[in-house]
Amino acid sequence: MKDVIDSLKSGNWRSLVACFLYFGSGFTAWVLYGPLAPFISKSIKMTAAGQGFLVAVPVLSAAILRVPLGNLYQSADGRRIALFGVALCAVPAIVLSVVPFEPSYGVMLVLGVLLGVGGASFSVALPMAGSNYPPKVQGLVLGLAAAGNIGAVLDGFFLPPLATHFGWRIATAAVLPVLALAALALYGWSKDASPKSGSATRALGGFTLTLIGVIALALLCDAGFLGAGSVGVLLLPVFGALLAVAALPRHYRAVFTERDAWVVMLVYSITFGGFVGMSSYVSLLLTNLYQLSTIDAGLVMALLAATGAMARPLGGLIADRVSGVYALLVLLAVIAVADLGFAAAMPPFAGGMVLLLCLYLAFGLGNGATFQLVPHRWKGRTGILSGIVGAAGGIGGFYLPVVMGIAKQSTGTYQMGFATFGVLAGCAFFAVFVLRKSWMVWAAPGAPADRPAFVGKIS
Repeated sequence: MKDVIDSLKSGNWRSLVACFLYFGSGFTAWVLYGPLAPFISKSIKMTAAGQGFLVAVPVLSAAILRVPLGNLYQSADGRRIALFGVALCAVPAIVLSVVPFEPSYGVMLVLGVLLGVGGASFSVALPMAGSNYPPKVQGLVLGLAAAGNIGAVLDGFFLPPLATHFGWRIATAAVLPVLALAALALYGWSKDASPKSGSATRALGGFTLTLIGVIALALLCDAGFLGAGSVGVLLLPVFGALLAVAALPRHYRAVFTERDAWVVMLVYSITFGGFVGMSSYVSLLLTNLYQLSTIDAGLVMALLAATGAMARPLGGLIADRVSGVYALLVLLAVIAVADLGFAAAMPPFAGGMVLLLCLYLAFGLGNGATFQLVPHRWKGRTGILSGIVGAAGGIGGFYLPVVMGIAKQSTGTYQMGFATFGVLAGCAFFAVFVLRKSWMVWAAPGAPADRPAFVGKIS
């Protein structure tokens, strides 16, 4: 414990707290649709696949927006960007709680894209927190900042009871005080100590165009213009990713030629994608599979999310001690076994809760371990890499509820959904296992905080 306290004293702890609250409030807004989905589906008619798409849109929006927001962070003050983000993700709650008429499905998709700005806060909160601390404690610091994903717990605990008594639209206003608290902390405490380069105006323009583009893509997909049925939904992240990459300056696109970047993106799409995707969908899973009430499903979702969120700093701390490489080998194996076990057995409630708890623990620990690697491998480019790797995590989080919804609608069970993600986790384990020796050159505790640029390029 003394080591942890000394580590926190080695930098600006007030700014760390502000970043934690910023990401926490953003996460609270981001997964707003998750615990409310059973209520929304009673007001707005939609299929099982439509339910999955609705809760997945904020996840995909955050994934795509993390890239231009990370680029904006590289050229502008993080504190101003954070306050701008808080204001944007407050819009859906204000609209839903104030407008007197029932929104259409299309309007919910547009508001869902704006909720994604809360999840995109990852690209600012983490590098801004890390900029105030030395490299040797980055795993712990980034893990603590990202533990703000505990914001999902507030959604699970408070939104279902509020929706039951006041209606789901009024319940969305519960996130506004949380956002206000974060804004005050950012204004008074946050400090961005990272170097800046490039045009802030151009970066802001890229973010704005990407935001408008994501809204257009979501509406086009819903209208069937990207492909019939599930084809358009499955292709949507591809179009979104191309849009985000197009908004990047050319010199940042070079990262996509690096083998290590692709592997870290794959890993994070499993760990963080699993956490946020399951947090968005687990209420529907519990009500459909185990017939839990909406309030009980929200409470279980909150407890699972709390487990994963609290495990994240521990994952970073463990990675600081043994390296994120070895930690991820164990955690990816656990995720693969738990997913495939769920698919094979489709267990009763008690067994299902054990497997979900194992998954959330591994998700949280894996999130912390993955981001312990980023500042070591890409020193000086942490902001943009946080955006790119975070985008991959968000895309994984988008596909999870979408695939679960498609599996349920097509086969009547969730087996194919869990099996798909179990196989992907196995592939990520294999990739890290193959690269473990070359990664330990820079990932081992005490190793240099960066590595030669030519190592890890795709030939």
